Amino acid sequence: MKRHICTLVLAIATFTQSFGQSSSPYKTSFKVDAPITAAGMGLSGLGLYLMQQKDAFTEEEAMAISKSDVNSFDRFAAGNHSASAKKVSDVMLYSSIAAPALLLFDKDISQNTGQMLALYVETMSVTGTLFTMGSAAFPRTRPLVYDKSGDVPLSEKTRANAQNAFFAGHTAAVATMTFFTAKVFHDYNPDSPARPFVWAGAALVPATVGYLRLEAGKHFLSDNIMGYVIGAAVGIAVPQFHKTNSNLSLAPTTIPVQGEAVEGVALQYKF
Repeated sequence: MKRHICTLVLAIATFTQSFGQSSSPYKTSFKVDAPITAAGMGLSGLGLYLMQQKDAFTEEEAMAISKSDVNSFDRFAAGNHSASAKKVSDVMLYSSIAAPALLLFDKDISQNTGQMLALYVETMSVTGTLFTMGSAAFPRTRPLVYDKSGDVPLSEKTRANAQNAFFAGHTAAVATMTFFTAKVFHDYNPDSPARPFVWAGAALVPATVGYLRLEAGKHFLSDNIMGYVIGAAVGIAVPQFHKTNSNLSLAPTTIPVQGEAVEGVALQYKF
């Protein structure tokens, strides 16, 4: 698996250098972007593993849990469960993965397909790291565990996955995909009258996914808000850091460590 990940990162970086054209508003670097992407993939995998190692409720604990244990802001969602809402949210998640492909209908963007692909994978790796490591560090019981109607099987309530409510991964991932798409379109088309509609669509789709996850009993409102904000922020920030005229940028640097020079990455701000 590690070999495949490294090969993917190398291929993307090479693809980026080969196809990055002068028409692109972004700059990418193998020394910066390949390590970030590789680290993001590795940490996402580690976080996913840690999420699966959480202590699950015993049957007695699952039966004894009460809605009064939930904070007042989120309590209204405790006990929610809907198989149909879950299925629709899954479909929207998997469909959104291809959202950036719509950008390829733009001639200038299609000329820089490799660079855009590299930025997209890097962006998703950052969100993946934040989600999996954050969820692993902060166990939270899913709303469906609070159901007392008997519609939710006890086996569902006593799984380790039932402790992964915080924060909403589906919402974060979809927000990253749609806001990344809107940001790239925005930067390539500064004079396009379609930009407000693209941003509106980018905002609406993950909000819909968040609502569905709430109805499905997978996440509380605060989980979805957090996922939405983080996903949108990453989807916008990663392309912004790579803009050729941005004051903020990531650049390779040499860091002295115990008398030795170590290659690293620096966040720079130009005044």
